[in-house]
Amino acid sequence: MSKTVTPSPAGAFAGRIQDRTAKIGIIGQGYVGLPLALLYSEQKFAITGFDIDRKKVDTLNQGGSYIVRILPDEIKSAQKSGFRATSDFSELTKMDAIIICVPTPLNEYHEPDMSYIIGTSEAIAPHLQPGQLVVLESTTYPGTTEEVMIPILEKGNTKGLKAAREGDTGSNLFYVAFSPEREDPGNTQVARHDIPKVIGGLDHRAGEFAGAMYNTIFRRVVPVSTPAAAEMTKLLENIYRCVNIALVNELKLLSQRMGIDIWEVINAASTKPFGFQPFYPGPGLGGHCIPVDPFYLSWKAKEFDFHTRFIELAGEINNAMPYHVITATSKALNEQRKPMKGSKILVLGLAYKKDIDDLRESPSLTIIELLQKEGCEVCYNDPYFATVGRGRKYNLNMKNTPLDDLGQYDAVLIVTDHSDYDFKKIVNEAQLVVDTRNGTKGIDSPKIVRC
Repeated sequence: MSKTVTPSPAGAFAGRIQDRTAKIGIIGQGYVGLPLALLYSEQKFAITGFDIDRKKVDTLNQGGSYIVRILPDEIKSAQKSGFRATSDFSELTKMDAIIICVPTPLNEYHEPDMSYIIGTSEAIAPHLQPGQLVVLESTTYPGTTEEVMIPILEKGNTKGLKAAREGDTGSNLFYVAFSPEREDPGNTQVARHDIPKVIGGLDHRAGEFAGAMYNTIFRRVVPVSTPAAAEMTKLLENIYRCVNIALVNELKLLSQRMGIDIWEVINAASTKPFGFQPFYPGPGLGGHCIPVDPFYLSWKAKEFDFHTRFIELAGEINNAMPYHVITATSKALNEQRKPMKGSKILVLGLAYKKDIDDLRESPSLTIIELLQKEGCEVCYNDPYFATVGRGRKYNLNMKNTPLDDLGQYDAVLIVTDHSDYDFKKIVNEAQLVVDTRNGTKGIDSPKIVRC
């Protein structure tokens, strides 16, 4: 008589992943969570997207999209595979895996704001089930998964569940991993599934579960030893960019004093086939990660009596760039015998980089506020934003201005070089163009001031 073999937890989980019966819940349907949900839907998983924003939930369930690069047809296609959105966190009880993609901003003191991770963990805890996999994707400092999230999940559930650590056995375990998001909004050169996925499990089983799950949508999974190692990996990636952007920003300021075109220099240096990767200067850093992540690590480093001088210097240089833009604009107006106060200025581009609809940490918002403080009359144009209201760091309440009669402005300030802009036409019609992005490359005109 044959003996019935009960599959191991790892085998059972992998089986549900393999036959696409595993239920995956993704908390946070923003720039990270929604694209991830669509990747899983493409592989025929029935995904449930969780979000506290009822407007987002309703839009998704109606087959709509609120992110420019994601078309409504993609949402409707995902719905055919079972995708739906909800704000009812009690439905987490039905999930085999829960992926957390919530914001991790800085507070007014440039310290980590853990409120979203804490609030989400508190919302998950009462609904946590034995055997569930919980993966945090939100960018944060090393130790967040183990020091912040896990204690809340363990304390807040009513079943006495514990996060599985090496050697733990029993039926009261849930599994935890950290896997940093690697979204690059606007990047059309690298497909999402071609971006390797780093995974750090709290124990080997969690790593295996997460690996099985992510292997269905990513071509390569990169396991690391701990959640903290995965958390540090993400910070290294973004701090690397932050430091190098600070370097070229500083070299840009020096090059201007020396009468050298930094863009020409970067293009020439880029011809070297080894040992050099080009980074480009600009009006300041934007997006969720690069302006934020260095401060996460600097804050955590203080716990170990360590001062991250190099990282903090890079942050200071990049944070100073919007002020450089104001100084350059003032100088350009002065040369035309016009004061800043009372000048009418059109800012081109609100998004933090070209061809996306993302305002997070955008230097444009800082630049507009600084111009207003100088007494300028400021308008903006951005094809992706009909209006801009109140945000975490700004209160503008402005409407998009059409690109009509550019001659009425004392200066047109290029802050985001969207592909929709006809820069040759803009230069021809404007009195003065201050270009922070080299959008006017190849255009020769005394009207242009590049800064």
